Amino acid sequence: MAGADDFVIDITEFTDPGCPWAFSAEPFRRRIDWLYGERVRWTLVMVGLSQTPEEYASKGYGVERMAAGFAKIAADHGMPIDVTPRPRLWATLPACRALVAARLHRPQAERLLLRHLRVRHFAGELLDEPATLAAAARESGIEPADLEAWMAEPATEAALRDDMERSRDPIPAARVLDHKLASWDEGRRYTCPSYEITCRTGQVTGIPGFQPWAVYDVLLANAAPMIDRREEPESVADVLAWSRVPLATQEVAVVCGMTRWEARAALSEVAVEQPVGSDGYWTLP
Repeated sequence: MAGADDFVIDITEFTDPGCPWAFSAEPFRRRIDWLYGERVRWTLVMVGLSQTPEEYASKGYGVERMAAGFAKIAADHGMPIDVTPRPRLWATLPACRALVAARLHRPQAERLLLRHLRVRHFAGELLDEPATLAAAARESGIEPADLEAWMAEPATEAALRDDMERSRDPIPAARVLDHKLASWDEGRRYTCPSYEITCRTGQVTGIPGFQPWAVYDVLLANAAPMIDRREEPESVADVLAWSRVPLATQEVAVVCGMTRWEARAALSEVAVEQPVGSDGYWTLP
């Protein structure tokens, strides 16, 4: 067994850049990063929610229904989502392919690319538009032409299909919570976000679907009780300075252990907001 000084918690995150639930769980993931820092090692696995826009339409989704769903999730969980109906439905697979391509060629930019894709998508851009992918690539330090070339490689397609296959084979513990899984043509798959956490004994714990913070908190404490967690932030400014990207009010609130309204009041005194939907993203001036 690894000692306390070198033990790392491995978390596999099953996600998709187009999922509003995964986006709404970002405050919890950021709190995990604040508390555990580099003692957590994340691995992203792309679910691939829709290969074509028609796939959503075949399930009874239209742009109005999507907008209504976004509006409810934004109201319930506080992340910045523009709830205006999009001009058309979209596919998430091109963005998933872009992320797998970044993983293979520029792994240090994979998480940042996921963030920029999400921010643009939930601000109203279409996730499968080449312009959206190109802009997110630039913001992540990747040349759009390079990303486009990487996406066309057979190795990228093979890795993406491996991700999708893995997402469609939940571990037995996750299958117990069947209501947190979703159907596909051949059975059940993970919803977004789902986690598999490797505990200190080597046992893998499944956390399927969106969960409250307390679930992650308890399971991580059991996975690595020998790790000293970081103290709570002293201020919202500390959290913004720590983050690599602008943060939503709800992200700062969860990291700080505040209500969203307390965080908004504190942020308004030290930071600048870029509004999106009913909330926005904060940066230090």
